[in-house]
Order: sequence, then structure tokens, then C-alpha cells
Amino acid sequence: MTNLILPPATIGIIGGGQLGQMMALSAKMMGYKVGVLDPTVASPAGQVSDFQIIAEYDDAKALAELSQRSDVLTYEFENVDIDALSEHKDRLPQGTRLLEITSNRLREKTFIQDSAKVPVAKFIAVHDAQEFKMAVVKIELPAILKTVSGGYDGHGQWHVDNQADVDEIINDFPTGTLILEQKVPFKKELSIMVTRDAQSHVTMWPISENVHVNHILKTSLVPANISVALTKKTQQIATEIANELDLRGVLGIELFVSDNNVWVNELAPRPHNSGHYTIEATNVSQFEGHIRSITGLTIPEIKIEKPALMLNLLGDEIQQARNDLVNHSEWHFHDYGKATIKRNRKMGHITVIGEDNIKKLYEWSQTHGQH
Repeated sequence: MTNLILPPATIGIIGGGQLGQMMALSAKMMGYKVGVLDPTVASPAGQVSDFQIIAEYDDAKALAELSQRSDVLTYEFENVDIDALSEHKDRLPQGTRLLEITSNRLREKTFIQDSAKVPVAKFIAVHDAQEFKMAVVKIELPAILKTVSGGYDGHGQWHVDNQADVDEIINDFPTGTLILEQKVPFKKELSIMVTRDAQSHVTMWPISENVHVNHILKTSLVPANISVALTKKTQQIATEIANELDLRGVLGIELFVSDNNVWVNELAPRPHNSGHYTIEATNVSQFEGHIRSITGLTIPEIKIEKPALMLNLLGDEIQQARNDLVNHSEWHFHDYGKATIKRNRKMGHITVIGEDNIKKLYEWSQTHGQH
């Protein structure tokens, strides 16, 4: 591919969810055409794109069609068929190495520890119940057992806090390769979005302070209430990881912090839920930054003038928010346009800017939110 891809070129997005939708909206505002590959008719991204190919993500013929109709390819989630995608590397600035690393928790943790050389919690591979027993001794409890791929929002995870948890898991032991991770004594959960342009210049967005409920992100507050030292340490970690990956596109980095200690938890090889605040709160959103990076455009210095809060809307919360929207001129309301409302499914989000509006949104979430 060429280093610079200008409008009205076509960007092909693999995945039609809300991240793809927001990528597409940014690309369209910049003058690009957008195509989407997703099996769901009128997917969130498909609704705002020039065309949608309705097919499964591992459909090689459909992927070839998207590639043929696009000047550059990208993806909105990590569980992409890497073998099929590797046939189209000439249109994929992000390459496939990033996906190979982040689609498998063992490879991801090993990369963070050994290649990027940044802090990560103790971990060990587990293939059967006997290895699990041995790993518990080596890791020390409390810990968490996870599938190496496919899990999200708490799925494919088992808390291992005591011997009773160990016995229960052994009695119905999961199949496949697993990873046991030690729980670190963190006080806050953070995330930072980072990207690099075609000239290898690293750009970062402000660090967000995140709160999860039932393993699902509930709120992201920006800027995070952390020390200058922790801020610099987190930014340095993001820089190290981005450069080691030879990153193109946006990478979301989730971290745990306690006092002056920082541990990397997970990497997301695309824009991240906790970065949605950037649409309104910063001069360049994470989605515009992603498009700029994959098309070879430069990325300006990121600026934020006021604090911001992003609140996820799950399940029936989206209907309550629609009803209340008329009374809240301070809301930046996003409805992803999903056809089916399900509990614990991300249906939309609200972002507000400024301390007074942050307080109002917190109050609304306490009385109307799904808990």
C-alpha cells in the first residue's frame, strides 16, 4: 500500500458494531467512503456506511470482495480470521502481528513482559486440572483463571480466591488452553489510547479512570485522578508498547495502578470503549486518530480543555436515556442503533463535559442505571 491514502478512497472495516460505526462516521466526515463486512443486516456500522457485505467474518470470498472494493482495510475487534486476513496484507497497515498477539492472552502477556518489558501480573499457562493445581501453588491466591481467547466482559473467566474455588473449578474443569493470572492489589483501573502515524510519531490521549460493574465498563472519567509520576509512567508504558509493536491504528491499553505501581492488564488492537469520551472532549477523537493513522495522515497534538465523563448504557438503560434526553441539554447522547435490546449489552453511551455536568450524570446513573 502507499504511505498516504486520501479521500475519496474507500476504507473497508471488518466488523459492524459500534466501534466500526464510530470509525465509519469519522471517516465519512473526512471525505472517505466506507464499506463494512458483518453478518448482521443493517449493523450499526452498516447503517452509516456506503455499503455492507453481509457475511461471516471468516468468509474468505466476502473478505476478498471487501478488499477488492477498498483502498485500505481495518478491523473493529480482535477475533478476526488471521489466516484469511493475511491474504490482504497489502491493504492492511496494521498488519496481522498485532492481532496474533492480542487474540491470545498467553501471547499477549508474554509480549508485554518479554518484548515490551513493562510490568504485568504473574501468569502461567494451564492445560488441564493437574496443571491448574500446580499453577495455583506457583501463582498464589487470589488469582483469576481465563480462557486464552474469545472471552469478553467477564465471559470465560473464573475467580480463584480460595481452596473452595479451586475445588469447584476442578470438578467442572474448562476445556482448552487457559491462563491463570495473579490478582494484583490495585486501587484503580485506568486505560490509555495510543497510536502512531506513518512517520512513527507516537500520539496519546488523556488517561481515563474506569469503573467496571459485573466485569463491564460502566464509567470512564477523564483525566484520571492520579499523580504526575503515575501519569508519566503510564505514558511511558504506552510509548514502549506502541513502538515495540510498530503500531498503526489505535491501541487501547488497560492498566491497574496502586500508589506508584502500574501493571498492564490487557491490550485492545483498536479503539476502545473507554476512549469514547474523545469524540466530544478532545480536539481529535480516537476514531479520527485511527483513520488518520491507517491512511498515513499526520495526527495533531491531543488537547482536552475540561474534564469529561463517559457512561455506558446497557440493556434497558438506552430506553430510559431516550426518554430523559429532552431534559438534558448537557448530554452528548449516542445510540448505536442495535436491533435487539439485551441486558448487559452495550446499547449506547452518554458523554458530558465539565464538573457540574459530570455530577449531574453521576446522579442520573445512580437513579436510572442498571446495577
